[in-house]
Amino acid sequence: MAEGGNRRGSKKTVLVGLSGGVDSSVAALLLLEQGYTVIGATMSVYDGPAGCSGGNACYDRGEAEDIAAAASLAESLGIRHLVFDCAEAYKDIVLDYFRKSYLAGKTPNPCVRCNHMLKFGLLPDLARRSGLAFDYFATGHYARVEFSRDKSCFLLRRGLDRRKDQSYFLYRLNQEQLRAALFPLGDMTKGEVRALAAQYGLPMHDKPDSQDFYSGGHTELLGMAERPGNIVDAAGTVLGRHAGYWRFTPGQRRGLGLAAAAPLYVLRVNPERNEVVVGERAQSLSLGCRVGEIHLHLPLSSVGADLWARLRSSQPPLPVTVRPEASGRQWEVDFSQAQSGVAPGQSLVLYQEDLVVGGGIIQ
Repeated sequence: MAEGGNRRGSKKTVLVGLSGGVDSSVAALLLLEQGYTVIGATMSVYDGPAGCSGGNACYDRGEAEDIAAAASLAESLGIRHLVFDCAEAYKDIVLDYFRKSYLAGKTPNPCVRCNHMLKFGLLPDLARRSGLAFDYFATGHYARVEFSRDKSCFLLRRGLDRRKDQSYFLYRLNQEQLRAALFPLGDMTKGEVRALAAQYGLPMHDKPDSQDFYSGGHTELLGMAERPGNIVDAAGTVLGRHAGYWRFTPGQRRGLGLAAAAPLYVLRVNPERNEVVVGERAQSLSLGCRVGEIHLHLPLSSVGADLWARLRSSQPPLPVTVRPEASGRQWEVDFSQAQSGVAPGQSLVLYQEDLVVGGGIIQ
């Protein structure tokens, strides 16, 4: 089996997605040291108001600074660098999906969609259409990929650094994408990456990590005028008012503006009634959920019953039992422990030890 960061082949060419951050920069550096011919490629996705950087995110008004950093890094490494305009596709695939999901009362995960359809989809496709020829596509994600001769397929595994592991965001990559993927940082810790960047004098060695796909509040992207409505308890009793149901997500505790004897959590939102339903923590707990839009790397029948799941990228995996429905298009997932804030629209990703089995969208 060959690890994704170690498919050493002399004179092989790798297209590296450069963001201007430390992770993708070190990924490019490592690939050069391994003897690859490296080309840098950056997506330009921001088409909003110009201005100073609002933060350190993928969709950010400071994008020009990140592109300049990527170009400077490429020049210092002596590699070619290209920028591809993906703003229109980003709007259609990520921003419109984000908006429609929130307005339907769901909590979307735009990074999962972006990775599958843009970073590992459109970006290398545009590069090839521009005339570039390359063997692999690499990013600075903390994940690992390997080929299993036993299973005759490429497998996605968690990154060695469990705190930075990003396999959750990559679970929808298909076999074609995994076949071409290199993750040079998969066997490294974040500390090692920053130390290596500092050792080589890379100016982004201490640049803060991206925290989200957008540096502002998500309501800024929805473009919705305030629409006052009621905050109610599970029995329908009005407890307060809000400025729009799309400002809330299941499990949310802060920002409710309510005084109560015990902390209150968002249980669900009702778009039709412009209503936010809240309750105490015990009412916010779920013992399971239904999952649709399934994407599997391996058949469930081939991995046994010892499965773990993450309902959020930052959550440690928890044991689960998965019961596929007869159609195979949905799962009923039972949790080993009740979970708070199980939000429709989020991804549930299944693991067996460090192997990504697959996942889907919480219905």
